[in-house]
Amino acid sequence: MPWQSVRFLVDSSTAEPLSDALMEAGALSVALEDADAGTVDETPLFGEPDHPTAELWQRSIAIVLFEEKADVAGILAQAAATIGVPPPAGYSVETVADEDWVRLTQSQFDPIPISRRLWIVPTWHEAPNAAAINLKLDPGLAFGTGSHPTTRLCLVWLDENLHGGETLLDYGCGSGILAIAAAKLGAAQVDGIDIDPQAVTASRDNAALNGVAARFGLPGALPDQTYDIVVANILTNPLKAMAPLLAGKVRAGGRLVLSGILAEQADDVMAIYAPWFVFDPPATDEGWVRLAGTKK
Repeated sequence: MPWQSVRFLVDSSTAEPLSDALMEAGALSVALEDADAGTVDETPLFGEPDHPTAELWQRSIAIVLFEEKADVAGILAQAAATIGVPPPAGYSVETVADEDWVRLTQSQFDPIPISRRLWIVPTWHEAPNAAAINLKLDPGLAFGTGSHPTTRLCLVWLDENLHGGETLLDYGCGSGILAIAAAKLGAAQVDGIDIDPQAVTASRDNAALNGVAARFGLPGALPDQTYDIVVANILTNPLKAMAPLLAGKVRAGGRLVLSGILAEQADDVMAIYAPWFVFDPPATDEGWVRLAGTKK
């Protein structure tokens, strides 16, 4: 049975009440995405330590799923009236075919080569190169499958720069992919921190799946030590706010790797970290930048 997928813009003041009203009026599901994702106005949904943010983006795209024969206009009008706002204007409707969603999703995630020796391999695939370092990782609720340029940039840096025996902190670990890669590449001690308990759980599960020893926890569990390498693949605004925190976790002469930065934001980020670090030339991938610096 096909469905109807409806998309429209909604602001932060009405996103949640309208979502609830739509579900009450007959929608099958409602999802919200950042309308400014991939631009300089992209913002994190959750706050970082010392960097509180709003609970929702200022402008969201609502994606609402309806049954095939549902009265979309009527349900939108009913839900809007329930919370006392005008119905969404300029919405689009797309037919979504009935599919084997598990098989379809799996077909979209093939093994990803990071380098000649490092691959990301979903569990339902055979490793293309059994002799390589293969990270077993499935798409899930936590960010980080290796397909996004920001993650690839960090993985490439780890592959090129880890020599074995290092201590490493992955701040904003998401799925744990960077910490797990570091452990497989020979790091002696690997810690991962995330503000989302679900990400911590996913990271622990993924580490067990890959047979590596790594510690994951919430910010309050951050060990009181400095590291040879600190990696943070987050977003520009929290990276700016956390400069003193991250700088304080890198030992003298140690390395800091920052990602989640758009090319036009790189100079601002380097300027903020300049009191502590000397940066290598930025590395770019599809408009995203990775910064790597050495602590003075």
